[in-house]
Amino acid sequence: MTETTGNPLFDYSPIIERPALSWPGGARVAVYIGLNIEHFHLGRPSTSIWPGTADLVPDPLNHGWRDYGVRVGIWRTIDSLDRHGMRASALLNSEAADHYPQIITAGVERDWAWLAHGQTNSILHTGLEREQERHVLAGIVDKIAAATGRGPQGWMGPGLTETANTPALLAELGLSYVLDWTNDDQPYRLNVPGMLSVPYTVELNDLLLFSRGITGPEFVRIVRDQHEQLRADARTGGRVLALALHPFVIGQAFRARYLDEALAYLAAQPDVWLTTSDEIAEHYRHTVVDAGQRV
Repeated sequence: MTETTGNPLFDYSPIIERPALSWPGGARVAVYIGLNIEHFHLGRPSTSIWPGTADLVPDPLNHGWRDYGVRVGIWRTIDSLDRHGMRASALLNSEAADHYPQIITAGVERDWAWLAHGQTNSILHTGLEREQERHVLAGIVDKIAAATGRGPQGWMGPGLTETANTPALLAELGLSYVLDWTNDDQPYRLNVPGMLSVPYTVELNDLLLFSRGITGPEFVRIVRDQHEQLRADARTGGRVLALALHPFVIGQAFRARYLDEALAYLAAQPDVWLTTSDEIAEHYRHTVVDAGQRV
């Protein structure tokens, strides 16, 4: 019997009642890096390290903090990913493709997965009428495809925002999953033909963790704790560990060693599948959805 949630996008599915989910090679935990590559508008309040100047125009304090990520921080982050053989799942504002072509080139050379992350993180993806949204989404998808040579398969809205029509419109454009609904440790089907939800996280997320005063060593311990618990849970079916990174946060010089330690730990685990969100969605579709399992 299908259990409703009050949300027409998905049904209630307790993880204890699902068929066991398997990952390639017998892995227990699928690990992907959600690397946020974002463009922010000068003079528009957005993610801030200090709200006291956020409404000023210009706001050098906060805009400069954000801008550090694409100028400096991302290159440290890329170096760490390279050292440990990890490909990013790049959560790409389409405007970033215009402003930071060197980052796009670096990602293409490394075969990153490219996800649509709205136009800019200065504007939430909300308040759009259906036809207006169709036009906006088509423009986002087309720009990312032109810049990277690959149409995005996944979506995460700026600030994890959607409208009620977003998943269906994305499916029309050829996308197959969203990350916005951070309510599970496994992928699941949405009530939109062809669309999945793939786990993302606002908890194992550098922006949220460090803004709460977490230190570098504590960050490494949190990553280890997340993996250890998910590995234990995976006795009844594979789990997903998503690690969400923002280069203007994790790319700060004094945090670089702790990202490196966390990635080294994950890369050394024999039960981990180092992968991308695209590959997680594809594997789930082939082994669960196409096999007709009820989840």
